[in-house]
Amino acid sequence: MVWHRERYIAHCLFEDTGREMFCELFGPLHVLEEEWRAAGVPEEEIGMTAFGWDYVPVQWAAGNTGAVTGIAPVLLSDMAEKTLAVDHMGRHTELIKATATIPLPLDYPVEGPDDWLRVKHWYAFDEKRVDCDRLPVQRKRREEGVLTCISIPGAFDEPRQLLGEEGLCVACYEEPEMLRDMLDTMADTAVKVIERVGERCPIDCLFVHEDMAGKSGPLFGPAQIRTFFRPYYTRVWEAARAYGAKLFSQDSDGDISPILGELIDCGLNCIHPMEPVGGNDIVALRKKYGRKLCFKGGINKHALLSGEEAVRRELEYRLDPCLMHGGTVFALDHRIPNGVPIETYRYYVRLGREMLGLPLDEAPGWARMAF
Repeated sequence: MVWHRERYIAHCLFEDTGREMFCELFGPLHVLEEEWRAAGVPEEEIGMTAFGWDYVPVQWAAGNTGAVTGIAPVLLSDMAEKTLAVDHMGRHTELIKATATIPLPLDYPVEGPDDWLRVKHWYAFDEKRVDCDRLPVQRKRREEGVLTCISIPGAFDEPRQLLGEEGLCVACYEEPEMLRDMLDTMADTAVKVIERVGERCPIDCLFVHEDMAGKSGPLFGPAQIRTFFRPYYTRVWEAARAYGAKLFSQDSDGDISPILGELIDCGLNCIHPMEPVGGNDIVALRKKYGRKLCFKGGINKHALLSGEEAVRRELEYRLDPCLMHGGTVFALDHRIPNGVPIETYRYYVRLGREMLGLPLDEAPGWARMAF
C-alpha cells in the first residue's frame, strides 16, 4: 500500500493509524537477483513490486549538504571479479562484485590538519548548493503526500570518508580540534542549506548515514557521541525542526544498541536497519526505550536461509505486541541474502502479512525504504 506522508510520520511517531507497516528496506543483493533470474523468477518479483509492499513515496530535497569536490570519478578497470576506480574524493577504490555493493577506499585524502585545510572548501556553503527552481515542484509533491527528506553528512561517516576508520578513531584522541572543525564546517553548510530549502518547501525528515558499528559494537562509544555527535546533530536538527521536520532518521548497520541512549539525547527518533545478528533485539530495545525511538527493520534476514520453520520462529518473536500500533516499520534488517530461495521469500512475505493482519492481495508496488 502507498502511504501518505502524514500517515507515515504519524506511524513513526507512535500513533495508531489502524494498520501495521510491512516493508522491504533495501531489496535483494545483486548476486541474488541473478540467482533468481537464472531460476526463472518473474522480473516483477526480482524488482520487489509483485509483493505489494507498504511504502511512502519520498523525494530528496533539492539541496546538497555534502562534499562538492569538483573531482570527476574515473573507472580504471572493470574485471569479472572486481572494479577499480578513482572516486569523487580522489580515492582509489575497489569493488568486489560477488560480496559487496559499495566500493572500498584504498587510500584517503586526509591524514592530518594540513590535509583537512586543503580540502575544507569541499564543505563550504555556496548558493549553488540549492536548486531553487526545483523547490516549488517539490512543495507541490509534498502537498500531494510525498515525504520530503534532506540528507546531511554523518558525524562518523563523513570524517571516516576523509580519514578512514583507523585514522578517524586515532584523531578522536590526537586531533580532536580537527574533528570539531570538520563537524562545525559541515553544520554551518547544512544549516544554511536547510534554511534555504525550508523557506520554499517544508522538510519532513532529516536523514543521516553513519554505518558506524559491527557485530562487536559501535566504533564510537558514549563519550565520543557526546563530544562529537551531540553538538553537530542538535544544531542541524534544531534547524530542520524549524522548517517542519518531525523525523530524524539514522542508517547504521551492526550493533548500535550500546549507544542508543546517547543518540536519542542527540535528537534521533528513528533508526534502521537494526540487525539482530549485530546484537540488536528490537523487542528488548522497545521495552527499554519505549516510545523514544522508531525502529525500521529488525527482522533477521538470515532466517530466510534456514527454511520456512526458521522464518516462522523469527516472525513469531519479532512481531511482538509491544512493537505494534505505531513506532515500528517491520522489515528485513538489510538486503535479502544471496542463496535465499524464492519459495522461502514468498513464504516470508505471506506469513508476515497474515500475522500483521494485512491483505494478501495488496496492489503491486515497492520503493526502497532505507531513509
